[in-house]
Amino acid sequence: MNKDILICGVGGQGTVLASKILAAAASAEGEIIHSAETIGMAQRGGSVTSHVRIGEAAYSPLIPFGSADLLLAFEPAEAVRNLKYLRSTGVAIVNIAATKPVTESLKDTGYDGSRMVEYIKKKCECIFVDSDEVCKPFGSSKFFNIIILGIAAGSGRLGLTSDVLLQQIEKRVPTAYVEINKKAFLTGYDIGRVSVNE
Repeated sequence: MNKDILICGVGGQGTVLASKILAAAASAEGEIIHSAETIGMAQRGGSVTSHVRIGEAAYSPLIPFGSADLLLAFEPAEAVRNLKYLRSTGVAIVNIAATKPVTESLKDTGYDGSRMVEYIKKKCECIFVDSDEVCKPFGSSKFFNIIILGIAAGSGRLGLTSDVLLQQIEKRVPTAYVEINKKAFLTGYDIGRVSVNE
């Protein structure tokens, strides 16, 4: 399997953990993996981008522009910022719930992500999800990183089985949170399966 996956969001959303689970799952399946993170002021809500390249076709950890098969975007503005990586036949899975930048508290710009979502719709094949809604049963938006992996797997776009991803969740999430994270993944998986039939 050859697949390039770009994961993007802002600091604190769990993008790096998602990329590590994804890379470890692919490695467990015997695939060659290259991965890298480009992290801005992540702890202050800055941009975080993770590149995960699976297969023998990748010669470097960074995905070239126009080459990603899948874009997992935790925030609509970050999705727009990283669309340049997505190939013309690629798919974007995008959280429509905006994370307002620090500057929003200084000057009300009215940013809610809606204009970004409309722009993305015109540019590529998309699956949209509202993290505020899907995370309600779990009591925190912190579970969205696992949910979006489930969506990608359920849609069939990821090329990895749910079993191998669940195994990596068990290995990489603190023991006290394993079961709830597995439930979050399966919630996402069901959303992904439904999206294929829409």
